[in-house]
Amino acid sequence: MSVPPAERWFEDYYVGMVDEFGEVAVTAEEIVAFATRYDPQPMHIGAGELIASGWHTAAMMMRLFVEHYLSQVATLPSPGIDELRWLRPVRPGDRLCVRVTVTEARPSRTKPDRGIIRSLVEVLNQHGDVVMSQRPMNLMRRRSAA
Repeated sequence: MSVPPAERWFEDYYVGMVDEFGEVAVTAEEIVAFATRYDPQPMHIGAGELIASGWHTAAMMMRLFVEHYLSQVATLPSPGIDELRWLRPVRPGDRLCVRVTVTEARPSRTKPDRGIIRSLVEVLNQHGDVVMSQRPMNLMRRRSAA
């Protein structure tokens, strides 16, 4: 994407735009710490083969999404996500990145100062396998209304 997050407005997001970014290394210690606090199922706290909680994967994705994709000047609270899927296990030693494809970008019908962006967000491991996907809706201020 040619416009950095610090300067993006609704108009900088367009249907078909694909952005791939970030990398986070997954560690056994972080998997266990997150799971111990938030999702203490056996497979997340070290009983048997250790895999990350899906909610931990979502949290790692969100950090990258905020740092590298969302506008720092125009993002408004999100009304939600659709179709959250955990497709493959995330294990210690995995390195994750995020790919976002904009599927819809339209001005709001009721609030002319903002637009609605829908996208497909995919979390990929170091092998290029999609380990998680979701379809968020984001609200962004329009440059023309600023």
